[in-house]
Amino acid sequence: MSFTDVLTNYWWAVVLVLALVFYKVILRVIFGMVIVPEDRIGLVTKKFVLFGSNRELPDGRIIATNGEAGFQAKTLAPGLFWFMWPWQYSVDMVPFTVIPEGKLGLVLSKDGAEIPTGRILARKVDCDNFQDAEKFLQNGGQRGRQTAFITAGSYRINTFLFDVAITEQVSINENRVGIVTTLDGEPLPQGQIAGKDVAGHNNFQDIDFFLNNGGNRGLQPQVILAGSYYINPWAVQIEERPMTDVPIGHVGVVISYMGEDGKDLTGENFKHGNIVSKGYRGVWMEPLGPGKYPINVYTMKVEVVPTTNLVLNWANARSEAHALDKNLSTITVRSKDGFPFNLDVAQIIHIPANEAPKVIARFGSMNNLVSQVLEPTIGNYFRNSAQDSDVISFLSTRKERQDAAKQHIQLVLEQYNVNAVDTLIGDIVPPEALMKTLTDRKIAQEEEKTYETQRMAQEKRQGVEKETAIADMQKDIVKAQQSVEIAQRTADATVKKAEGDATSMKLQVNAEAEATKMRANAESEATKLRAAAQAESTKLNAVAEAERIAKTGSAEAEKILAIGKSTAEAYELQVRAMGGDNFTRYKITEEIGKNSIKVIPDIIINGGNGTEGSMSGLLGLKLMEMMDADKRIKKEDNKAE
Repeated sequence: MSFTDVLTNYWWAVVLVLALVFYKVILRVIFGMVIVPEDRIGLVTKKFVLFGSNRELPDGRIIATNGEAGFQAKTLAPGLFWFMWPWQYSVDMVPFTVIPEGKLGLVLSKDGAEIPTGRILARKVDCDNFQDAEKFLQNGGQRGRQTAFITAGSYRINTFLFDVAITEQVSINENRVGIVTTLDGEPLPQGQIAGKDVAGHNNFQDIDFFLNNGGNRGLQPQVILAGSYYINPWAVQIEERPMTDVPIGHVGVVISYMGEDGKDLTGENFKHGNIVSKGYRGVWMEPLGPGKYPINVYTMKVEVVPTTNLVLNWANARSEAHALDKNLSTITVRSKDGFPFNLDVAQIIHIPANEAPKVIARFGSMNNLVSQVLEPTIGNYFRNSAQDSDVISFLSTRKERQDAAKQHIQLVLEQYNVNAVDTLIGDIVPPEALMKTLTDRKIAQEEEKTYETQRMAQEKRQGVEKETAIADMQKDIVKAQQSVEIAQRTADATVKKAEGDATSMKLQVNAEAEATKMRANAESEATKLRAAAQAESTKLNAVAEAERIAKTGSAEAEKILAIGKSTAEAYELQVRAMGGDNFTRYKITEEIGKNSIKVIPDIIINGGNGTEGSMSGLLGLKLMEMMDADKRIKKEDNKAE
């Protein structure tokens, strides 16, 4: 078929191919056809307006909503569109805006109304998550950074109007809190360091609700706990801090820096600060128990106060784990007779939980309590006490002075809402010269006691030696008595041993006889089994041989079979003629004769009863041993010859 015939018969196919090839050009130019793929969005730019008065955009606007020339607010969704002639419209195919999981999209609008003075963020308007740009502008959307954002997903965003920045979610780790600072809202109230508490904004994820309900810009009293949140970082800044930990054996006294001034709950007798109810500014009357608390460290402070017994050491070489006594040192005092000496003191105190707020309201911290009250009170007391006596008296009356110090310090600390549990005097280091005198005196006293002790020891030693001599003689007497008793017991033991040996020999002979009998029985059974096995083996061999001969000649096979059968029948007739037991006895006798087995012992010894029977048995055994020895000698002589 020629090319002309093909064109004639299949002209329609040629037209179709040409249409498919040039459809974009033909349909686009003639009918204004535009096809938007399923994963794209069409952004339309209108080049000019043919008819109508709205030919130009209003001043300050860049997006057309009423058919003006320029960037169009309305976009083309995936599909087929007509009358979008290329000489009037240009269409840019752009991909969808995709927000991955765990992220959010922050939106910046390039067009819209002006943001009011004093605001930095544009408020949220209804616009289908910024997918309807025309609706955004018609509903009063403002240009600039938006409070609203888009979460994970795919969106048809008009990028002529909106820029989308992708950012991370806000995540707060375990045992930590997020401290919030808002960047937009009403100014802070005068005299306050943080904004008012606004409920209902879902942990600042709905920032428009927060702003519409009078939320203040700046530090917020609320904190957010561990978790992941969709929070607009253009509106809210988060600082992550550890939770406040109140250990076991402690309470946390809360000092609030914000709120209204509350009524003082301490009464007229307490003149050292206001203690207020929870929620007001000041020291809270109710302390926090042991645990972890989501405290905003910028609006509140928690002073941890130990409620267990607390030991404070006035000693250079020792300090407790709480470190409240790290600045305390050994107390240096001067006695009445002018000698300076060092004194270590330990003070045990206890602060009741309900008194902890008063201690903090009075001193501000535990360190201030130690430095302002305990250190001067205890140091001055012992300095004054040492000046009333000399060193020797102070050392000798240590217990009395410790009790007096305890009573005095208890009275003083009660005024500061602190219980003094005990006062303990530790190491006392007197002057070296004075200590030498005391040491020499003590050494002389101890030497005198030593001499007296040695004299008494010599007297006791003489008595011990006398008693020792008597004890040594007594030992010889006891030894002689024990020797007689040992000899008697040795003789008895010899007699008993002889009787035991005779009995043992008798048992041995009986055992040998029984063993011989058992061996004979065993040999009989073995012979019987061998005979049966031999007969069976002969029979099997005859059958096998017959089968072999059958292959070379039937006559020879019959001969061999007859021999095998006659042999088997001979054994069988022999067993039938003698009987099974007689045949077995015959084989056993034959084996005993071949192997020279002794069935009956050469000599049978009957011990009888009593001592005489035992001695006869022993003499018989001895005679047997001599006969066996004589036989062995003769055999050896024969072998030698």
